[in-house]
Amino acid sequence: MIKPDISIGDYTYNLPDERIAKYPLANRDESKLLVYKGGRICEQKFPDILKELPESSMLAFNNTKVIRARLKFQKATGAEIEIFCLEPLAPAEVQMAFDSRKQTTWKCIVGNARKWKSGALNKEVCINGVSFELSIVRGERMGDASAISFNWENANFSFAEIIEEIGLTPIPPYLNRETEDIDKDRYQTVYSEHQGSVAAPTAGLHFTGDILRTLEQRNHPLLNVTLHVGAGTFKPVKSEVIAEHDMHTEHFVIEKVALERLLSHNKKLIAVGTTSVRTLESLYWYGVRLLMGLPIDNGVEQWDAYNLNGNYSKKEAFEALMKFMETKKLSHLAGKTAIIIVPGYGFKVINGLVTNFHQPQSTLLLLIGAIVGKEWKTIYDYALENDFRFLSYGDSSLLMIEE
Repeated sequence: MIKPDISIGDYTYNLPDERIAKYPLANRDESKLLVYKGGRICEQKFPDILKELPESSMLAFNNTKVIRARLKFQKATGAEIEIFCLEPLAPAEVQMAFDSRKQTTWKCIVGNARKWKSGALNKEVCINGVSFELSIVRGERMGDASAISFNWENANFSFAEIIEEIGLTPIPPYLNRETEDIDKDRYQTVYSEHQGSVAAPTAGLHFTGDILRTLEQRNHPLLNVTLHVGAGTFKPVKSEVIAEHDMHTEHFVIEKVALERLLSHNKKLIAVGTTSVRTLESLYWYGVRLLMGLPIDNGVEQWDAYNLNGNYSKKEAFEALMKFMETKKLSHLAGKTAIIIVPGYGFKVINGLVTNFHQPQSTLLLLIGAIVGKEWKTIYDYALENDFRFLSYGDSSLLMIEE
């Protein structure tokens, strides 16, 4: 197996705490926009993206919706136990888990776990004036997490309704603050639709309804994919070389009509956010696996992009995927990917990326290095020197891949 021998120490920089945006700006589109194309850097305001995009380019958005994944329970002793829902176990399909009545089991991180040795914890829930009790039981340990069974008697309410009522928005840990009312709206894109993420696809936080409408008016087709962002997006790279890092797996969905639009579009494609990049590039490798006669049940594995035959065209890969969906009579493809995109990766689908500024020594920064090469350091130095705001609530960038 070939794995990129890249030192994570080469992808670090000094990020002072005061450069991390702890709160969003008053208006979504007031953020700065760093533009990198043709080897040049310039600073704009985010609405200027309308004049910086290539002519008739398509923009691909991740329309996942952040769930209120943090639930707080209190023991009789007064000890507070926090449950952070990561992904459903039973039912394992995300929408089915949200639609569950009376019972569902999730993989969760348990905060203050040493205070909860055994027994059930209970919490009163009141929705539209109707009160009932939610009970949780801790099951098997799953590494740093546990299986948590949620049980409630009132079948009139789904699990989605319950967490919407009592849950807290899971803002990133590096903000070093509690969730506030502003986060309920602003840590969510205006086009969010499908519940399932525990972190926002933050590149999309800058877009407003007006900007989206103007993009379409100016002949920029908009495409939606869905990738549910997991807590693994914050997982630090602890190994010295990236070859020893285990990439997290995330689940995605693409509608057949969206794949048809990708096949028919012959202009440039700009991904909005790294999660959109992961989804679009993974679709190519799904097609390659089919062309090579390999199974796709396990999705795209971490090193597929470096071990499989990448000489197929985007058209060939997407047509193979379309044929598979037609044969299976699928209206959408629900897949999963652990793809890792690092410097040296040859992009198969996208031509550019709209994204925020990422943490040092992260897989997201490695993805930036794959797009702009060694210029990532020049770009980040420019952003630091020119008062750009960093991370989830920070400013934005448009990075074009050199041809």
